[in-house]
Amino acid sequence: MTSSEKKAILDLIHRQVVPAIGCTEPIAVALCVAKAAEMLGSQPEHIEVRLSANIFKNAMGVGIPGTGMIGLPIAIALGALAGKPELQLEVLRDCKKDDVEKGKKYISENRINITLEKEDADKLYINVVCSAGDKEAEARIKHAHTNFVFLRNGNDVLLDGGSCADKITGAATDDIKLTLGKVYEFASTTDLDDIRFILDAKKLNEAAAEAGLKENYGHELGKTLCSPLGHGIMGESIFSRILSATSCACDARMAGAMIPVMSNSGSGNQGICTTMPVVVFAKENHNTEEELIRALIMSNLTAIYIKQNLGALSALCGCVVASTGSSCGITYLMGGSFEQISFAVKNMIANLTGMICDGAKPSCALKLTTGVSTAVLSAMLAMQHKYVTSVEGIIDDDVDQSIRNLTAIGSRGMDDTDRFVLDIMTHKGVKRE
Repeated sequence: MTSSEKKAILDLIHRQVVPAIGCTEPIAVALCVAKAAEMLGSQPEHIEVRLSANIFKNAMGVGIPGTGMIGLPIAIALGALAGKPELQLEVLRDCKKDDVEKGKKYISENRINITLEKEDADKLYINVVCSAGDKEAEARIKHAHTNFVFLRNGNDVLLDGGSCADKITGAATDDIKLTLGKVYEFASTTDLDDIRFILDAKKLNEAAAEAGLKENYGHELGKTLCSPLGHGIMGESIFSRILSATSCACDARMAGAMIPVMSNSGSGNQGICTTMPVVVFAKENHNTEEELIRALIMSNLTAIYIKQNLGALSALCGCVVASTGSSCGITYLMGGSFEQISFAVKNMIANLTGMICDGAKPSCALKLTTGVSTAVLSAMLAMQHKYVTSVEGIIDDDVDQSIRNLTAIGSRGMDDTDRFVLDIMTHKGVKRE
């Protein structure tokens, strides 16, 4: 691998592994609102928000940090009243209790209108128009959670990405195209000082896990696994500690704790899932710091690679992507070769493909725990040279083709499933035949 290739991959990781507070989709909406309000220069009297179905789905049932509330209206109100767009995915970081009360009042005054965007085919689409008197400002995010492609203040168009928008997204068309071999080589050979920054993910996500254990967040899956009941059933093992740490962090995040996590490919849950299983296993297995750093890079970059083909949002649950990364990281920490890491990937794809995304919500902790448990089992089998072969299901002899099979199902094959899931979510209580 050339030095220029390594630099390109390093730049890619820096763009895709970033801190975030709260579920990414409503936070991205708040960011777009905050940007439009900033251009307007005054508090908006009215806010029109148009969203793609996938953004809407992932923002319906999730807690908004520091509010004790769920859903889009409070995220939009706080974005307008107190959001700081320069903070990107931490746009609501500085919101206070007074801001929340003002946000509740703003919502009660019916100043916010949310509709589904039906014309744009992109699964990640946010368009916001803020108005006050005869003034109006518009902001649009597309393709990636922080990627503004259109900005307008009154009649002045400040940015119009148009057909060139793909070139400035987090999953840009000119990004280096990864393979699992490139992921392995980069993680194994890059100078340690160049990738030591990944320990920031360990620090942030461990803190989120600790918060989830201390407080009663969400469904308290992490705390339940650590309870006498959990210990009686699961025991106190590396496996149970991996599951509890991962789910504790997810419990806190999805319930709206004002706690930053390190995200991956625009998802905090994916960041948790690529990080915590690897961190806990390394500690329990007494791996060195260098081994941990390289395993975390392996895990995070594998997830980034899969998302290159899958897209920012899809019908496929993100835990499938992230836990595949963590299985690679755990296999590496076990002393696995590239061949064994490839086996782990095949085992993961054979097992988890098809898990639906039915929106961001507290019960995502259950799905992350399912994914992580499969990650450990897949790594264990891979170390024994046990793997799903090409005569079984969607697995190919070529591991990269197996990944492409997974992403094709998630991005195209499950489109009807995605629409059906959204229809169910938005028509609860309606009797169906």
